[in-house]
Amino acid sequence: MSTLVLGIGNPILTDDGVGIKIAQKLKEKNPELEIIETGETGIALLDFVVGRDKLIIIDSIKTEKGKPGDLYKLDLEDLRPSKDLSSSHGIGIATAFELGKELGYKMPEHISIYAVGIKDNSTFGEDCTQEVKAKIPSITLQIIKEERL
Repeated sequence: MSTLVLGIGNPILTDDGVGIKIAQKLKEKNPELEIIETGETGIALLDFVVGRDKLIIIDSIKTEKGKPGDLYKLDLEDLRPSKDLSSSHGIGIATAFELGKELGYKMPEHISIYAVGIKDNSTFGEDCTQEVKAKIPSITLQIIKEERL
């Protein structure tokens, strides 16, 4: 089975880079794992995922009620695709994947999305905030366990 781990984020905007940092930790634990680190979103992700059997996406999320370092596991259906395809800007993951299917691309059958609650995604810095950084090892192990990596 062809598995891809996609770490999404901006590595110079503090907590926004947490998806990339966790993907790197997964690679350290399992060097055979295929990892792509990217700041791309939406329709640009199709270039990475077409033809894969299994996809694991790790990204950040800023919530009002959650705490930094909380881990949320989502399904593609949780991201409610938009039917407005008039612009490539603002097309979310779910809409991009739905479009890929409609265009006949071989899309992954198994998709897991992990979103890590963050505190700060606007300050320039290569390190995550302490709250998020402290949770990276346990989040990494949780993903390994849940995904059987």
